[in-house]
Amino acid sequence: MNDQYIIMVTAVMAVVTMLLRFLPFILFDHGEQLPGWISYLGKVLPPAIMSMLLVYCLRNINLAEGNHGFPELICVGIAMLMHCWKRNTLLSISVSTLLYMIIIQSGI
Repeated sequence: MNDQYIIMVTAVMAVVTMLLRFLPFILFDHGEQLPGWISYLGKVLPPAIMSMLLVYCLRNINLAEGNHGFPELICVGIAMLMHCWKRNTLLSISVSTLLYMIIIQSGI
């Protein structure tokens, strides 16, 4: 690939990303109430996305081999406890990911 192609692809990605970020503010920044379906999506999508991520992360656990999925289940439990305790998604995901990496790398 040549440099011009890479620059063009990067520019298009940047413009699309900026458009997707700015579009809600352009469409809904008139001081009026949000449409009901937008409010509904705002309530429903975050738990749905987290559930899909959980299924994706746990899809390859084999309970019959190796560590039987204990590191994954322990770290999911830690993430749930951290989130219930601190109500901070970034903190709960970071702590449980760090713990998972420590468990996997140490061979516990």
